[in-house]
Amino acid sequence: MKPANPVSLFLALLALSAALVVCGTAVGSQGWEPLFFRTDGPRFAILWEIRLPRTLGAWLAGALLGLAGAVAQGLFRNPLADPYLLGSATGAAFGVALCLVAIGISPLAAPDWLAHWGLTLAGFVGAMAAVLVTLVLAQGVQHTLRLLLSGVVVGMVFGALSALVMFWDPEIMRAMQAFLLGTTGFLGWGSTGLLAVVLVVATVAALGFSRALDALALGEVTAASLGVALTPVRVVLVVAMALATGAAVAQVGLIAFIGLVAPHLMRALAKPTHRWLLPLSALAGGVLLLAADVLARWLLAPQEIPVGVLTAVLGGGYLIWLMHRRPV
Repeated sequence: MKPANPVSLFLALLALSAALVVCGTAVGSQGWEPLFFRTDGPRFAILWEIRLPRTLGAWLAGALLGLAGAVAQGLFRNPLADPYLLGSATGAAFGVALCLVAIGISPLAAPDWLAHWGLTLAGFVGAMAAVLVTLVLAQGVQHTLRLLLSGVVVGMVFGALSALVMFWDPEIMRAMQAFLLGTTGFLGWGSTGLLAVVLVVATVAALGFSRALDALALGEVTAASLGVALTPVRVVLVVAMALATGAAVAQVGLIAFIGLVAPHLMRALAKPTHRWLLPLSALAGGVLLLAADVLARWLLAPQEIPVGVLTAVLGGGYLIWLMHRRPV
């Protein structure tokens, strides 16, 4: 199949994102609802204060995961690399678990500022702490393989610590369930604005080193011979990946497969350089997570499927189909 033009694919993903935003704002607790009503009624307030920030926040979180996945796959030179490799996901889970024990209440019963900012801050701090432990264990970013193995170890340790906290205080298990299964239900305008700022910062940082990622695809020795300063490149890319992943996970919980599938799809469709792969992966991640969120809210309305479960089923199904189509 002839590779798609990156510009055409970029525009198509933008159009699909806009269509999904409209769909997301039209899905309420009872399923599809009309968008055209008076701007001074309670239904408009629901749309503006709940549905729209949730929809935009879901897209932004997916874009961050897609961008982080593209950076991870380029940095580790592995198309199956995941943005959670440095332990940020389990670190965020540990931070949220500790916060829930400290406040002693469910996020549903917490004040808005605590539900949206307290747990978010705890998740972000936990994610950053896990990444810092990974960097210390790997003795910096000089050795990619050591960094990868350290991330796996740290992820397992922080996952065990999260389980230990839940064992110590079983009352938080129900509250942790929403985080572990993934949810966009706590997104508001504040968290959406935060995700937007992080997306801009991470995208600019990653795009600044897109040529270095192209050189790394040829191997570290070749990249060094081409004049790539490997240590500064790794530092910036690891920070950008950790920032993007930590912000997304802190806001929507553990969302599976978005960061893995989005860049994989873009490489299969367009075969672009990283200058195009990074923004295309961000757009694809936003489309995938927002589409999954719309389905999760609509399929069994008024009940809602955890969006992380839906992305795991769909993403796992895609990878199984890919393995069947292209056996090793």
